Amino acid sequence: MPTFTAFTTLSEKSQAEALGEAMERLDPEPTGVGVFEIEDGSGLWEVGGYFTEAPDRAGLALLETLHGAKPFVISELPETDWVAHVRRELAPVEAGRFFVYGSHDADKVPEGAEGLLIDAAMAFGTGHHGTTLGCLRALDKLASGGFVGHRVADIGCGTAVLAMAAARIWPNPVLASDIDEVAVDVARANVAANGLAERVICVEAAGFDHPDLAAAAPFDLIFANILKGPLIALAPEMAEALAPGGRAILSGILNEQAEEVIAHYARHGINLSVAEEIGDWTTLMLVRS
Repeated sequence: MPTFTAFTTLSEKSQAEALGEAMERLDPEPTGVGVFEIEDGSGLWEVGGYFTEAPDRAGLALLETLHGAKPFVISELPETDWVAHVRRELAPVEAGRFFVYGSHDADKVPEGAEGLLIDAAMAFGTGHHGTTLGCLRALDKLASGGFVGHRVADIGCGTAVLAMAAARIWPNPVLASDIDEVAVDVARANVAANGLAERVICVEAAGFDHPDLAAAAPFDLIFANILKGPLIALAPEMAEALAPGGRAILSGILNEQAEEVIAHYARHGINLSVAEEIGDWTTLMLVRS
């Protein structure tokens, strides 16, 4: 089935939102409409729609005029087998002792590596993103230095790749939580596929708000690979849940946001140990005083 796209830009959020609503009334109607701020400092907003039939060019031209938008750029996307495409493009990732791979690369796991099977799915965390890669590297360095996590939690676990990595190298159960029900289902499927169902317990929770997490605290190690805003909001709970001398590995932080996150956690007695930049992203290893 062919897919068509139509994109334009505007300078005002209100205009962009109004145009997005108007696009939904087109005939043929789009299968989806999105309104996004372009994150390049230009202040522009992008409005786009996806269609299974060629969109009405005259109707789009009328909407341009009514809403003060630039001319729509209309494209027909080639039909693509996205599963096969992802399998070709998603090469295995090495992060210290850890080797993250898809099922199509099961024969490539190096001898002695800690293999983590993650097929690209509906949740974040295949190891290819700088945040996940940074967390895996931080875990590898921590374990190489002799640290042992007896009580470990992965908050905002996505695919549960970090929880599984910890369970691969340490004997005690690991708790993995996510606020999103779909992510928890994907995490459980990944845990089962890696033979870790008895070692990684996946729960649906916002932050630390779950009886299993409360019962297991305080933790020796907490992962939180989310975003700056939620990380800052989580700091007071993190301080309560982390044992004295315990470590936190945080990511989802743009390089320019790192100092703000470091300062905020320091105010809660959780101080920087190591920071690593990978591309645009920073991973922090912190220790509770």
